[in-house]
Amino acid sequence: MMMNKALVSTLLVSLLLAACTTERVVLLPSADGRPSAVVVRDAQGELLLNEPYAGTYRRAGSNDSYRTTAAEVQERFGAALAAQPVRPSSYVLYFQPGGDVLTLESQAEFARVRKEIAERAAAEVMVIGHTDRVGSLQANDSLSAKRAEAMRDMLIEAGVPAEKLEAVGRGERDPLVATEDGVAEPKNRRVEISVR
Repeated sequence: MMMNKALVSTLLVSLLLAACTTERVVLLPSADGRPSAVVVRDAQGELLLNEPYAGTYRRAGSNDSYRTTAAEVQERFGAALAAQPVRPSSYVLYFQPGGDVLTLESQAEFARVRKEIAERAAAEVMVIGHTDRVGSLQANDSLSAKRAEAMRDMLIEAGVPAEKLEAVGRGERDPLVATEDGVAEPKNRRVEISVR
């Protein structure tokens, strides 16, 4: 009988703690300033959070909306926010026609890419080469791989360890600007660099 009372007491404490437990969801501003939103669902329906610092408490299975501020978020969640890894960054660099030579503007952008990689403690870099739709599919596959490898080599020469880099070519398969076959679209002659 004593064991049953202990079990009942443990269950009651667990139920009381579960009833008191709250979850909190707060929509933070996006890093790039673009609008964002999240939908939170409960038994009564959906709650849309679509403005920075809109929030909800979930108590006993239902959501109550509220507004908070940047200061309140920092006070309550500052330690957790500070512990997050740095968000990935993406860069797009463009090439002159038919080869693996960057445009003048992209040569300047390359310096920013190099700087960011150097500032990250444990950077991983993915380089994806692309082409426009001039030439055969096979030739564009080869050219996109050549562009990705050329960028990889430039990053290694700039001091990025080779083991942190991966380079692949996608040919003309993922155009930034959709075109007909044979169209020399400058925005499709590019490498995309993801730094994470």
